[in-house]
Amino acid sequence: MSDLQPMLLLGACALGALASCSSKVEAESDGAYGAEGTEQTGWRPLFDGTTTAGWRGFKREDMPDGWAVEDGVLHCRGGDGGDIVTEEQFADFELALDWKISPSGNSGIFFHVAEGEYDAVWRTGPELQILDNAGHADGGNSLTSAGSNYALHAPAADVTRPVGEWNSSRIVVDGPHVEHWLNGVKQCEYELWSDEWRALVADSKFAAMPDYGMMKTGHIALQDHGNAVWFRNIRIRTLP
Repeated sequence: MSDLQPMLLLGACALGALASCSSKVEAESDGAYGAEGTEQTGWRPLFDGTTTAGWRGFKREDMPDGWAVEDGVLHCRGGDGGDIVTEEQFADFELALDWKISPSGNSGIFFHVAEGEYDAVWRTGPELQILDNAGHADGGNSLTSAGSNYALHAPAADVTRPVGEWNSSRIVVDGPHVEHWLNGVKQCEYELWSDEWRALVADSKFAAMPDYGMMKTGHIALQDHGNAVWFRNIRIRTLP
């Protein structure tokens, strides 16, 4: 065997190991958020990419006309639809989705939303803000910028992508502990129902809403704030 042959064999082995590792990472990523591997990871879709099954208008039995499924994406035209909610309610969970906002646009993702006597999703549900930070006035205040716990907790950094590009968000709700993630970066975390939470709410625009952030289960809501917004790959897994 020549001196070169062991080196060639070593290189081939290394390339094989790298390919195997890469395939494993891709498989794990697909399994975590896609249709494959849901039994192992617990993830399941909240949007099937073809219909609005599992969703309805807030305090309605039907889906508002302002929302439509287009090319596998849930599109809110903005202004003529109203907010939508999941038919199911969730307590402890991890929610993941992709979103894209229109220029100067504003929207949001809410959780633990109650209906009953409440006239808006934001009467009870905390919000992960969706925003065109560069084009909307709320982007000038970190407390109301994209990824924030709206008006209460600022994101760690502005990691939004330019308008027209997709962003990926996650919300983790584990008992009172909540985390907001945007494009792989943790934006903020907080404890619901704590003394700190109550103090922050009392010193905010929600001060006159005694049930804001106090529910322990509820619907997930997507907001029609009057601007076009798109959602895809909406999935969830419940936490024990």
